[in-house]
Amino acid sequence: MDRLPHSFREPSLRSLALTHSSADSAVDNERLEFLGDAVLGLLVTEELYARHPDLSEGDLTELRAWVVSRKVLAEAARHMGLEEAARVGSGMRGRALPRSVLANLYEALLGAVHLDGGLEAARTFMLATLATWLERVHSQRTEANPKQALQHLSQQATGEPPAYLVLDERGRAHARAFLVSAQTDGRRFPAAWGRTLKEAERWAAHEALLVLDAEREQGGPTTSGGGARDTP
Repeated sequence: MDRLPHSFREPSLRSLALTHSSADSAVDNERLEFLGDAVLGLLVTEELYARHPDLSEGDLTELRAWVVSRKVLAEAARHMGLEEAARVGSGMRGRALPRSVLANLYEALLGAVHLDGGLEAARTFMLATLATWLERVHSQRTEANPKQALQHLSQQATGEPPAYLVLDERGRAHARAFLVSAQTDGRRFPAAWGRTLKEAERWAAHEALLVLDAEREQGGPTTSGGGARDTP
């Protein structure tokens, strides 16, 4: 794995970042993944904010969701050789790692870089490893818009667009939050919170796409589930 744009002062951090929870190890990379997810969100947000001063908050949110998606992070992880370098359990060896595992490896490694070299080292790592997708982001506006993507899939499968169900509302008039779930083909997907109905619907579509992507990876349908995003 010689394609990393960071030289670790503490190699043990790199080793830990590449240790999946399925491995026979006393420690794994889940805490680093948690940290890396937060660092990635901040760095990508700052980069998109600086690169696209003409875009609204909603547009920037959609572009960020695409850049930090499992699909993009998994591709970046493969490009760096993380699939071959990862320490995984016996049940996962000798076959292609799922997209979700590869994306988690990327986030854990970014978290390790942050601990090893600080925020600017993490920024350098992110810019180097996600450069292709940051450049491509404008051409991916349709894919970056989860509502459009879910509508396309729903209409292909049923001929009808998905429905969005408001499950809960909280807060006062000037600070409302909405819990929304997407529904299509008789299936209700995990719900998501948003500060407006439009934002909640966008995140609900994103949650539905995560379920459908996971099912495609596993070769068949799974029971929809999973937790909703916390209220803002």
